[in-house]
Amino acid sequence: MDLASESKMNSEGGEGRPVPPTSLPLQGGATQRKKLSAPRISLSLDQSEDDLGETPDDLDINVDDLDTPDEGDYLDYTDHEMDWEDPNVANRSGLSEPYDPIPTYSAEEERQDGKLWRTVVIGEQEHRINMKIIEPYMRVISHGGYYSNGVNAIIVFAACFLPDSNREDYHEIMENLFLYVISTLELMVAEDYMIVYLNGATPHRRMPGLGWLKKCYQMIDRRLRKNLKSFIILHPSWFIRTVLAITKPFISAKFSSKIQYVASLDELQKLIPMDSIQIPECIIRLDKELKEAAENSKMNSFLLGPEPTAAGRTEPDAAGASSS
Repeated sequence: MDLASESKMNSEGGEGRPVPPTSLPLQGGATQRKKLSAPRISLSLDQSEDDLGETPDDLDINVDDLDTPDEGDYLDYTDHEMDWEDPNVANRSGLSEPYDPIPTYSAEEERQDGKLWRTVVIGEQEHRINMKIIEPYMRVISHGGYYSNGVNAIIVFAACFLPDSNREDYHEIMENLFLYVISTLELMVAEDYMIVYLNGATPHRRMPGLGWLKKCYQMIDRRLRKNLKSFIILHPSWFIRTVLAITKPFISAKFSSKIQYVASLDELQKLIPMDSIQIPECIIRLDKELKEAAENSKMNSFLLGPEPTAAGRTEPDAAGASSS
């Protein structure tokens, strides 16, 4: 039986309904067909016990019993759709809770956020530096140019730019600043170098502690220790002299021999070129005040003359006593 005959109206089925086909033609020739068995589906609108009991494979669908959405359901669905696309509609209805919109994150802000952290390797160990927290103190270390035919680097360490020790986050700042100083030193130094430590104009609350200085020395790579040719301290105070005296047992004798104290900028200029060294204004003012104080002291000594010694005061007394 072909498809044309199968699609004819079946008088036995009743109600003029077509009988679904039981076979499908396959391409490849008019004589090549394959029979496909399919279950008989009854689409009768009338539910009867005879139809339900014919075979287990029969399926009856009663359209009247289907639960279809009414008009109110369609409107409610539409409202939800509008809530998703336009939050202002939900706010007008008063059904949804207010919320804060998610702020947009621009490409520039994302690029700046990537700069907040820096990963460095110190002593074959990876560390992360919080660049945001040390941003106000990054001027503590700088490159001061070169000496000795432009080969050896000059590293300037300005203690006046260190944070105050009374800050609540002082230890966190110093920890990240320590990693920044050590990693920057390794990047700046290729050959021999010297360090100029600007100690003047630094209050006691900003002086680095003994443990911090000791940790810096211990974390410095052996190559950096060996290539350090001089450690110049400008405007040394009694505090820094005491700290170096205490730390002397922890450092080598070679390193101690490289320490040199300088009292003024004029004296420092005689040792190294100052063209590329950025001296803070507070250091320049202090150097000027110290120079004026030294000149005033010399002038007073010249006007008053040398003070008489104890031996000079006793000799006239002894002469007067013998004459009497």
